[in-house]
Amino acid sequence: MRHTKVFLADAGSTDGTPEIANSFRDRMDIEVIPGGLPSFGRNAGAARATSEFLLFLDADIELTDTTLLRRALELAQRRKLDCVTTNIWCSDGTFADNSMYAFSNFMQYISVLAAPFATGMFMLFRTAKFKEFGGFNEGALFAEDYLLSKKVACRRYGIVHGGILTTNRRLAKMGHLKVAGLFINTFFHSFSEKYFLRDHGYWNVPVN
Repeated sequence: MRHTKVFLADAGSTDGTPEIANSFRDRMDIEVIPGGLPSFGRNAGAARATSEFLLFLDADIELTDTTLLRRALELAQRRKLDCVTTNIWCSDGTFADNSMYAFSNFMQYISVLAAPFATGMFMLFRTAKFKEFGGFNEGALFAEDYLLSKKVACRRYGIVHGGILTTNRRLAKMGHLKVAGLFINTFFHSFSEKYFLRDHGYWNVPVN
């Protein structure tokens, strides 16, 4: 990990995130860069990267499996994949929380039949293909990760066994019915890019 470049895109956090991240510089090659909405921050980090693969993680992701990254890279290289994701579970979630993540994980497997669905919580992307696609759509205010992953050819998409942990902050803030509704609407509007250019209450972005 010491020789792996880590870019942390900070969107003006007030909880000391940059200071905490920089305190690990004696153990990690980490750099804090300006962020914003996810598309901007992820693209900013990708623009600075020189590696064959890019790994995108959300801020509240916990990598408890020490073999996951190695296995994800091995899978991508062995099968010549352009995008690899994994299962997502909720570390502090209720049964309802993890039931929703179980459904999301199931949909990731099903999506290989039509348009790959990978979440930005964990998205390993081949750099050349990421650049060919133009990165994340910075005009998207919702599901920018899905907009990108569905461009991947089904045979070039994979899911590594195991998983990562996240918090239930989004479910707690928005409610299960709201999140479920957004998920279903995303499916029915998957080929309408205009749908993703609206916030749908996910980030509560002001509309001019």
